[in-house]
Amino acid sequence: MTGPLAGLKIIEMAGLGPGPFAAMMLADHGAEVVRVERAGMIGVPNDPLLRNRKSISLNLKREECREVVRRLAGTANGLVEGYRPGVMERLGLGPEDLLKANDKLVYGRVTGWGQSGPLAKEAGHDINYIAISGLLHGIGPKERPIAPVNYLGDYAGGGMMLAFGMVSALLAVQRGGEGQVIDAAMSDGAALTGALTYGMRAAGLWRDEREANLLDGGEPIYGIYRCLDGKFVAVGAIEPQFQAALYKGLALAPGADREQIATVFKSRTRDAWAAHFIGTDACVAPVLDLGEAPVHPHNIARRTFVDIEGVFQPSPAPRYSDSPLARPEPPRREGADGETILEGLGYGPEEIRAILKGD
Repeated sequence: MTGPLAGLKIIEMAGLGPGPFAAMMLADHGAEVVRVERAGMIGVPNDPLLRNRKSISLNLKREECREVVRRLAGTANGLVEGYRPGVMERLGLGPEDLLKANDKLVYGRVTGWGQSGPLAKEAGHDINYIAISGLLHGIGPKERPIAPVNYLGDYAGGGMMLAFGMVSALLAVQRGGEGQVIDAAMSDGAALTGALTYGMRAAGLWRDEREANLLDGGEPIYGIYRCLDGKFVAVGAIEPQFQAALYKGLALAPGADREQIATVFKSRTRDAWAAHFIGTDACVAPVLDLGEAPVHPHNIARRTFVDIEGVFQPSPAPRYSDSPLARPEPPRREGADGETILEGLGYGPEEIRAILKGD
């Protein structure tokens, strides 16, 4: 692997959502990630979240398979898991057990509610975690909040925070520190992404109402407008000079209201408006769907997306000037690397056959 994390080894206890996202980030940036899977897991064919991994399938109900995880953790720099609190402890694979054998291990845990607190053992999903962060209240039209796609809690507040925490703790170990446990709660991480909004509210610059603020569509110069073809453009002309460019491009007087702006945008197609505003600093962009985004000229020029075995997916990000990232490898078949991984741990042929048997 190439990238700034090359040389690090991470064990990923297979799960869904934020855990795989964090492991993808670490693998994309050069870490060797071994994914410990179990037969019959729910999955998406060629899931981008599972790229750049090695895979071993283990039945963790069996002690000899749990011992494999202990050996893997004993040779690793980090481990990530996204089970509900207490699951890893019941398997004898909790942080107390694994750090006892490897005191430099960074043990990353991502859950919805965190490892402690009144809700820690409750079930939930992204929408529940962002609900108590205060952020869900502000998403949607005036009438009611809406259910957003699970980017905010699962991936920004969960997976990305866990990846950042892992790299931070791994850096501390390289500077002479000890291994430690990372408690990444999606409810905490989601709240953190709203830091600016909380600051604006404290300063009297944000109201607890939807479509009543500068950045939630409350101002006509920041919002989404329908075009002649039924598609949309996004407008973000916050600063005065950008507003001036917007009004000029629409042939409207400065300070025109939302209705006036909407009427003009309905006179042309989305792509016609996008072309019209190129180079004007009016902060107008076409709202693209998932099929259109990979073939937008800017994304092509930046190689923002990559085709991996027929699946268009986001390329690794961010970019580095001196540590180029490799083209992602497609997801491995479940358990594809089991024999090689076990051989590397010192297991013999008969032991390997016993460990990898299907029961």
